[in-house]
Amino acid sequence: MISGVFIQRPKFAFVISILITLAGLLALRGLPVNMYPDMAPPQIQVSASLPGASSQVVEEAVVRPIEQQLNGVEGMIYIESTASSDGTAKITLTFESGIDTDIAQVNVQNRVALAEPFLPDEVRRQGVIVSKQSGNMLMGINLTSDRPDLDGVFLSNYASNNLVEALGRVPGVGSAEVMGAKDYSMRVWLDPQRMSSLDITVAEVAAALREQNQIVAAGKLGQPPVPTGQQFVYSIQSSERLSDPDEFAQTILRAKPDGGFVRLRDVGLIELGARSYASTAKLNNQDTAFLVIYQLPDANALEVADRVKQVVADAEPGFPDGVGYSVLYDTTEFISRSIDEVIVTLFQAIGLVILVVFLFLQNWRATLIPSIAIPVSLIGTFAVMAVLGYSINTITLFGLVLAIGIVVDDAIVVIENVERILQEEKLPIRQAVTKAMAEVTGPVIATTLVLLAVFVPVGFMPGITGELYKQFSVTISVAVVISSINALTLSPALCVSLLGRGGDQSIRWLRPFEQLIVSGTKGYKSLVTRLLRKGALVGVGVVAILIAGAGLFKAVPTAFVPPEDQGFLFVDVQLPDAASLERTDAVLEKVTDMVLEDPAVTDFITVSGFSLLGGANSNNGLGIVMLKDWENRESDDLGLQQVIPRLFSRLWTVPEAQVMVFNPPPIPGLGTSAGFDFRLQDNLGRDVSELSQVMNGLIFEANQQESLSRVYSTYRANIPQYLLQVDRNKAKALGIQLSDIFSTLQTQLGSLYVNDFTRFGKNYRVLLQAEGSFRQTPEDLSFYYVRNQQGDMVPLTTLASLEPVLGPSSIQHFNLKRSVTLSGEAASGFASGDALKTMAKLSEKLPQGYTFSWAGQSLQEIQAGSLATVIFLLAIVFVYLFLVAQYESWSLPVAVIGAVPLAMFGAMGGLWLLGLANNVYAQVGLVLLIGLSTKTAILIVEFAMQLRQSGLSTEEAARKAAVLRFRAVLMTALSFVLGVLPLVFASGAGAASRISLGITVLSGMVAATIMGTLLVPVFYQWIQKVRDRVRDSSGSESRQDSIVP
Repeated sequence: MISGVFIQRPKFAFVISILITLAGLLALRGLPVNMYPDMAPPQIQVSASLPGASSQVVEEAVVRPIEQQLNGVEGMIYIESTASSDGTAKITLTFESGIDTDIAQVNVQNRVALAEPFLPDEVRRQGVIVSKQSGNMLMGINLTSDRPDLDGVFLSNYASNNLVEALGRVPGVGSAEVMGAKDYSMRVWLDPQRMSSLDITVAEVAAALREQNQIVAAGKLGQPPVPTGQQFVYSIQSSERLSDPDEFAQTILRAKPDGGFVRLRDVGLIELGARSYASTAKLNNQDTAFLVIYQLPDANALEVADRVKQVVADAEPGFPDGVGYSVLYDTTEFISRSIDEVIVTLFQAIGLVILVVFLFLQNWRATLIPSIAIPVSLIGTFAVMAVLGYSINTITLFGLVLAIGIVVDDAIVVIENVERILQEEKLPIRQAVTKAMAEVTGPVIATTLVLLAVFVPVGFMPGITGELYKQFSVTISVAVVISSINALTLSPALCVSLLGRGGDQSIRWLRPFEQLIVSGTKGYKSLVTRLLRKGALVGVGVVAILIAGAGLFKAVPTAFVPPEDQGFLFVDVQLPDAASLERTDAVLEKVTDMVLEDPAVTDFITVSGFSLLGGANSNNGLGIVMLKDWENRESDDLGLQQVIPRLFSRLWTVPEAQVMVFNPPPIPGLGTSAGFDFRLQDNLGRDVSELSQVMNGLIFEANQQESLSRVYSTYRANIPQYLLQVDRNKAKALGIQLSDIFSTLQTQLGSLYVNDFTRFGKNYRVLLQAEGSFRQTPEDLSFYYVRNQQGDMVPLTTLASLEPVLGPSSIQHFNLKRSVTLSGEAASGFASGDALKTMAKLSEKLPQGYTFSWAGQSLQEIQAGSLATVIFLLAIVFVYLFLVAQYESWSLPVAVIGAVPLAMFGAMGGLWLLGLANNVYAQVGLVLLIGLSTKTAILIVEFAMQLRQSGLSTEEAARKAAVLRFRAVLMTALSFVLGVLPLVFASGAGAASRISLGITVLSGMVAATIMGTLLVPVFYQWIQKVRDRVRDSSGSESRQDSIVP
């Protein structure tokens, strides 16, 4: 017997436990801390730009050539892209979880290289960027100033020049960027009237700047080979590039016959401006530079945030007078609060479990044994987590919380059996412990292996859901294994050392509780006896439970993960089509005032010209609502479920725009909002207006469904635009190159990137563009001229015209097909699974050629739903097969497995009664309940088999085994139930996930304990009688009664 060594040498067991604890403590110091495991699908983004191009042009000239090469790259799940009317193209590839992102980026880069020969020259000149896309926007830093002369352009460039590079070097930072950046640029604002009067074209201006603003390698004097005797070598310094607006203004465009010059200042205004004026960031209606930090997937979120804050704090003394900073948007605040709450729950659970043990044992020495076993098992788990590369996150901590009630079981089984033998047989302590261990070693090992059998299939599940299951199951499995080692080594050693000293250590004032347990045991014995004699009636009840359980599985709605109060909200603002940035800024100022009036709000960050849902457009706006601390929002009216509808109803009254308020996704990197992500696809490539009509019809139908709420799309196909019509025949007749026409329009209306200049230690772009007053209306086309082959200036209005048309501001693709994104959420009283089913059903009525796909969190939820069923079935099969191998019987395991439906019935009943969804956390709890319920049943069936072997009848063996194990079963069950109570009554950050898990395991364990202790003896009786009949009829299975597990 394994325990015999440690009964004789208890200090050997102490050394083993001390080593396990030390290993765990050392590993704990180096474990990263995150909200979730690294499980969001990695993304690679390809970005390109064609300034001045419409969304249709970007789609055809940029997106399609790149997409066609990228399609099917190794490990890709799906590919999506957006061609915007600002000339930008973004293509995002989402890969399977666990793929090497470096290899994925190289593969994408190689595919992009194949597409580059098919791209316009200007796109190649601007550059095609391939980068890892970190979906986790970790935090944001706001630079503000109380000086009116330090405006948003200054703050943006100060952040770019002095903070972005330093923060980009911080370990764990994926990227740092200024949202709504206004990087410096030498803006040459051309005056077309003065250009035409001076007979100057856009091409001549660009050529002059390229000639006179360049870096020249002038060589060296005396560089070998030279004649003998050369003593020195001198480098020749050429004049540097232009850097000041006045220097650029002196650029010579043409020499006059009288010896004078036409200079750049004669045809335009030159100033140090911004590269882009398409976006503006503000904090509470004050100019700000909003510096956003993205985290690398495998980095420690809390450590990265601390390092970032330290870098900014170190830089603050060097800030200009009047400039300050604040860190308002910080997702790590939610992470740290959630982790802290789970740690508090962990200690609360330990305290409650120890209290239960003390109440049952009524002996402080005996209570010390499980009290010591619990921390050894939990702390030792950290060592294995470090080896496996896990982090301290909510999933692994949940595993440890639930493991508390499990790891104490083994110690309780040992102590309870030792004390029973000491009281009944009055043996010396070593003999009592030896005999007790001989009886419980088998059940301890068996129950441990059963729990491991439950979690074995979980470790092989793919995807995000598989990673959630895996980290949870491995954490519990490791803790249970260490607990079993403790039960066979540390617990008997502690029994010898502690229980062998002194006489009766029981507490007198607790003896009434003991009498209550004795009375309860008598009542339990009487009830079990009756049930064993009412087999038919019990059978009817079991069938009813099975039917009710199946009904509950259908009645309880499904979801992926519950929405969480993360301390902030997103606001999406969309003005009418083609609205200017000036109008968007005005609306955002109004929205800011309304948001700040809410009692739950502290600050409001806005970015005009961009939104998470609509992308980059002048009529879009983004808002980030910062809520008060969780402790300051404990009243009902300040809770997340009240704040969102209140803000939504208030902002819905803004007449100038459509405003949406939504919660961020609970798992970073899975979409932009907590609702569903539905992609409507046109497989036949029809006109975007047809796609828009189908979309509008689907949205209308969706908003009529009771299970859906606020279904919408930011896509617009009928935005006022102008179509350029060029008379090609006339242009050729007049000797004008079409390229001159197009380049003139691109420069005057869109901007032309000429070359670079150096200032403040960085390179910036030189951009040509018409002054604002010459690009406001279609009539301004009359100011633009091109030169023909004879040298004459020809107005563009004689060659081209602008006709008003309707078209999209952006075009989306999903898996190479034109698509639109529909967002929405489940209505009150429904779960996200109901919303997905409703949308899928509505899509059955789509016209021919239109299909749909899921993306982001919705795709993961669909995959998780099918995966959960497989996991449950495999867990039950693995447990059954293990029990078959243990009992050498195909029928006896059924008596143990019979406890599983009882636990499932209780768990689903608890979720249904409280209106909770069957999400991933609940499913993890259901898997755990399979192991826990069978573990409880094994304790009864094992003893019943031993008693049957000793000669008792089947009924008597079942009854006596149930009574003998009632106290231990009750103690372990109550320990587990009280251990999860802190999860059930959770509040604060991350409470929703804790409640989902807690309710599932609590209600399931209560049902498994109450009904299991009553029905498992009956199950055993049924199975054993069948076996006896088969044995008697065949006469060939007489050995089975003597099988000892």
